[in-house]
Amino acid sequence: MNLHVQRLGAGPDLVMLHGWGLHGGIFTEVAEQLAQRFRISLIDLPGHGRSPQPEQMLKLSTLTDMVAAAAPTRATWLGWSLGGMIAAQLALTAPAQVENLIMVCTSPRFVTADDWPCAMDPAVLTGFAQALQEDYHGTLERFLSLQIAPGTAEGRHNLRQLREMMQRSPMPAEQALRDGLGILCAADLRLGFAALHRPALLILGERDRLVPACVAPAIGALASTLRIEVIKGAGHVPFLSHPRAFLAAVTAFWDDHHG
Repeated sequence: MNLHVQRLGAGPDLVMLHGWGLHGGIFTEVAEQLAQRFRISLIDLPGHGRSPQPEQMLKLSTLTDMVAAAAPTRATWLGWSLGGMIAAQLALTAPAQVENLIMVCTSPRFVTADDWPCAMDPAVLTGFAQALQEDYHGTLERFLSLQIAPGTAEGRHNLRQLREMMQRSPMPAEQALRDGLGILCAADLRLGFAALHRPALLILGERDRLVPACVAPAIGALASTLRIEVIKGAGHVPFLSHPRAFLAAVTAFWDDHHG
């Protein structure tokens, strides 16, 4: 199955993966900036944006294989939220394809456990899955509202941006959304993080309600070589709310390893 890929710029390859419910266009503003020094590949995940929905149920392993087939043979990978988990999985299973790894508002485990308190309550994700069939559009709207820093004019502006972004492309397939929620509920890459042997950066938002910034010490303990940046005041979409700080973190990380 061929996934939709938009390419911008010229230079070293940089693959950008979006998160649940959105599409590659979510990165448009920062991608245009990064295209001044990178060859960008914006990939729509299966069943999202302009990529078709596969017939089989999507698991993290099959999703990762599909994305890898649409990407350059070697690149820096930047993944946001679910996209970050896919990029991390690829770094573990096909390290030759991943030169550097940049994860944005993501975690090796998205839901809480007895030894993993700084994460989402699993009931939130299962509730979204149950509500999709009854109120597809309302469920997506509620999910978008969780991605912004609440109670601020900036957060309201970011929510409008997210709504507009979603409308610029075909709506995601319901099955793809269900499969994505299943992955976020079940996947646990914590053991794998200790085996990451690529330069890696994790960008978190200080006010993120989906991947709380308090998870930073626990993730840092799993991968001691991982660089962690927390963007002050940002929610789950720092590339929209704080593009300058986001771009500064990405370019500084690249320059430190390729200067």
